[in-house]
Amino acid sequence: MNRRFVILILSVIFITQVSAQKELSLEQAVSGQYQQFYPDHVFGFEWIKNLEKYSYLKQYQTLVIGEIGGEEKEVLHISDINDALDVKFNYFAGLKWKDENTFVLNLRNVIVTFNIKTKKGTKIELPENAERITFDNQYHNVAYTIDNNLYLSLVEQFNEIAVTENTDHNIVSGQEIARSEMGITQGIFWSNSGESIAFYQKDESAVHDYPLLDITEVPGKLSSIKYPMTGQPSEKASLGIYMLENKKTSLIKTENGEENYLTNVSWTPDDQFILLAEVARSQKHIWVQKYKSDGALVKTLFEEKKDTWVEPEKPAHFPSDKSNDFVWVSERDGFDNLYYYSIDGVLKSQLTKNNFMLKDVVAAQQGEVFFTATGESPLNTMLYKVDLKGKQQLLTKDEGTHSVKVNSSGEYIFDQYSSHAIPNIAKIRKSNGKEIKQMLEASNKLAEYKLAEAEIKSIKSRDGVDLYTRIIKPRDFDPSKKYPVLIYVYGGPHAQLITNSWYDGASLWMHWMANQGYIVFTLDNRGSGNRGVDFEHVIHRNLGVVEHQDQLDGVNYLSGLNYVDTSRIAVHGWSYGGFMTVSMMLKSPEIFKVGVAGGPVTDWKYYEAMYGERYMDTPDENKEGYANSSLLNQAENLKGDLLLIHGTSDPVVVMQHNLSLVKTFIDLGIQVDFFPYPMHEHNVRGKDRVHLMRKVLDYVIENNK
Repeated sequence: MNRRFVILILSVIFITQVSAQKELSLEQAVSGQYQQFYPDHVFGFEWIKNLEKYSYLKQYQTLVIGEIGGEEKEVLHISDINDALDVKFNYFAGLKWKDENTFVLNLRNVIVTFNIKTKKGTKIELPENAERITFDNQYHNVAYTIDNNLYLSLVEQFNEIAVTENTDHNIVSGQEIARSEMGITQGIFWSNSGESIAFYQKDESAVHDYPLLDITEVPGKLSSIKYPMTGQPSEKASLGIYMLENKKTSLIKTENGEENYLTNVSWTPDDQFILLAEVARSQKHIWVQKYKSDGALVKTLFEEKKDTWVEPEKPAHFPSDKSNDFVWVSERDGFDNLYYYSIDGVLKSQLTKNNFMLKDVVAAQQGEVFFTATGESPLNTMLYKVDLKGKQQLLTKDEGTHSVKVNSSGEYIFDQYSSHAIPNIAKIRKSNGKEIKQMLEASNKLAEYKLAEAEIKSIKSRDGVDLYTRIIKPRDFDPSKKYPVLIYVYGGPHAQLITNSWYDGASLWMHWMANQGYIVFTLDNRGSGNRGVDFEHVIHRNLGVVEHQDQLDGVNYLSGLNYVDTSRIAVHGWSYGGFMTVSMMLKSPEIFKVGVAGGPVTDWKYYEAMYGERYMDTPDENKEGYANSSLLNQAENLKGDLLLIHGTSDPVVVMQHNLSLVKTFIDLGIQVDFFPYPMHEHNVRGKDRVHLMRKVLDYVIENNK
């Protein structure tokens, strides 16, 4: 066959395939990322206690049970539960195994237990306004909050017991404290036996009442939240301990300052002691404390100090249920590592000495600690284990972002992961990492759509630090053309926008935007997460300085690309990213032409104490830093087009930030655009998110010409 004819045929096939690809709409991109286009997953995976069996949910409504070395079987449909117990569950909500045959479900205020052998069960209904529903390890009792008080009930027979009866609404029990900073994600801590319960209690009497407007009432009304701003009076934290047998409560108070924080609560395996971290309000000093179960202080086990900040985020873990000796996570040597202590506070050994970040402790049992960490690449999330002699093993050899569950014996691991090239794979492994069974390999649900792959690389900052970048180009990219740029930024602590995962950490709207003829660029600057102390702590007392410098280095990199139009650079971000967006517009007005800032911090004196003081100290201690980082003091520099967006019920970055900046622009005679999202909180979610992203991206396209 004539060679030219073959080439022509192949070209026609290629052109036909490209032209046959579907266009992704913005509505599809926004609403479909975690629905229509979300890769197939094994949902609701749980190990069944004391058996080599597991369960998961098929389309959320069918319960599947499988054996590690055998087959899987569909055993129940949610309609079977509804018919047997006269409930109206539309899926297996919150399924957890109580024993080999009995599981517990919880949907809003309804709790169901069900035995798969007898096909019988029970249901109870907690009060409609019950929140923070927390079961003991045996699923015999359940604790929950109503308003500012804590209550208990049996799981299989409703018998409400009031643990606290505070009539003063400034005294709050069972809720998260410190506005969920420092690893605090809950306020209720059952003992291992279920015979006692510890709970946070906070006295907010001195904390300022901050008003939020509720427009759903006629007339509108103010609803107040407690919001301690930097340098202002904060809550006073304590820890209650309630014993179910005698119904007595003891109270642990801070030892070293009444506005100190209490974090990382854990019970020892024998339930005789509670360990916790007391953190100075300055967050430069922590005391790891040991208390008796009746609330009496035994001793301070050890202390940690730092000139920047010390941030304990993980409780003590106990690698043996027969010993109270524990493993503590600390970044004292520059990266989070594991330290093995006796219950008396003697350091027995440092178990890991990794120069990369530990992310989470997955399990501690049978003399081993399983943990996820970045490994050699900060873009990954890998699974490791280490024994009490410090022998460490990487269990997941495939690079990517792994989510894992270890069974109760520590013999088997459920591993589900994705990467730049892998939508999702789910496997069962032995505890040495060896694969036993592959449960699922997902296909690319976007294969039919006209999208380009993101390009991930690292560049050098001006002082030689590796910074990771992500570029998304139009699907029909032409290197001979010049393209405008949209920079998406966050830039703050703990966040990481670029990961070795499906979509590379990007949102699908970025691909839509690229196909409108844009280069969509992201850089994780210093100050952001998973790179260690030196990388993150460089921002201390001067937020927005080094971060802006690194973003400019990203712009300098873009300027070296022949296809980038550096006269048309827009920037968008939310929260800390909103702060960065406005900072970049004001500090480099000659570079950034358009900005869209959502929920931005505009002056750190308006931000909450727990977060703001960690990074900036108090306004009195750091007058220069607060003045230099305030966007109000730089507003006169604005040259480009700026759209400010805020949820009117935002309890995190309160609207005072944005309104103060708008007023400053008005005082200066500078025109800006402002758009509120009524009754939305710190971000715009649900059906209104499509409206939000249309607003953001239309503004960029219309003004970045």
